[in-house]
Amino acid sequence: MKPSGPIPPGFEEKDGWLAFGGQSVQRWVEEGGTPVFLYSSAMITRRVAELRAALPPEIAISYAVKANPHPDIIGLFNGLVDGFDIASGGELALLGNLGVDPARVSFAGPGKRDQELAAAISAGVTLNLESAAEAERALAIAAQIGIKARLAVRVNPDFELRGSGMKMGGGAKPFGVDAALVPALIRRILDAGAEWRGLHIFAGSQSLDTAAIIEAQNNTLNLADRIAHEAGAPLPHCNLGGGFGIPYFAGDTPIDLAAIGGALAANLAGLGALLAETRFTLELGRHLVGEAGVYLARIVDRKTSHGQTFLVTDGGLHHQLAASGNFGTVVRRNYPVAIANRYAQPAEETVTVVGCLCTPLDRLADQVALPRAEPGDVVAIFCAGAYGASASPAQFLGQGPAREVVI
Repeated sequence: MKPSGPIPPGFEEKDGWLAFGGQSVQRWVEEGGTPVFLYSSAMITRRVAELRAALPPEIAISYAVKANPHPDIIGLFNGLVDGFDIASGGELALLGNLGVDPARVSFAGPGKRDQELAAAISAGVTLNLESAAEAERALAIAAQIGIKARLAVRVNPDFELRGSGMKMGGGAKPFGVDAALVPALIRRILDAGAEWRGLHIFAGSQSLDTAAIIEAQNNTLNLADRIAHEAGAPLPHCNLGGGFGIPYFAGDTPIDLAAIGGALAANLAGLGALLAETRFTLELGRHLVGEAGVYLARIVDRKTSHGQTFLVTDGGLHHQLAASGNFGTVVRRNYPVAIANRYAQPAEETVTVVGCLCTPLDRLADQVALPRAEPGDVVAIFCAGAYGASASPAQFLGQGPAREVVI
């Protein structure tokens, strides 16, 4: 038997079924069928409130759209957070169609096409420049269309976020401008007459090491102060990145938000004059939505092979690639999992949960202890609110996407 991760707080049992917010998932399974992603607006709202309570009041919160771009999720966050971070022209168009104020949007990511730069400049979005060459293209496009570009610089810091799932800074990286080169680029932006918007410093993501997050934030503030002094220019804004992880696997524990907030407040109190008027933002995605989602798939077959029991579902990695262990995981481990319609029942057997695809990679849970389940029962995979539906190959083998419902 292999352990599964901890089921996030907020889920409960009602009439034998998995429920959250007092609502059983049975309704959505029976009304619309499976596979389906369910997202809890109450859990998301509560998570933002917890962050607001823990962080210094001057810290803004920005939602990273790539974590979950569902329109209803964006609509919910439009009233909860201070801004949005995007990584493509498609995400820019999505936010525009949903009525998000472009002045609240910043655009990061390497390889921005000229049409994306033009669309962002025309809309009034802040561009987080990833290179000196991208800066020159943005300035040229702005001059051509007669609009002053709002430009920030994404920094490739000299440090990384220890314990992070994906390291975005430190050493050779395709992201951002090496820290030593940033002051000169800032002066170029100022000399060109663009609207200077500050820095974006993102060291890493998905860390559950509270001390490492505090250390990275302190290093980020020191780096921002150094860059401002070397450039001889104050910083209107500084995106401190994110990195706040969520527990996915056995043994994982949540970060200490109160400790992070307290350390950040102390560090902000000691800032120099060039950062005295800087507006600081935390950019978070997974931490805000990841635990608020659950993926439900119905068992269509139960079979035994060489003494092992397999539960075959109508879902799979084409909807939940990360849970299958094929989205950046070096060693495959089990996400939190349950039988949704037998939620209160004790485990009786060890089984492997697989999807409907013709590949051995399509494994949603490996050798986990669950209540005995039969065809027609429903498997629940938790921590499905971030990097699930939009980060998975829904069209693989012609299977198509799962439904998504915000409750």
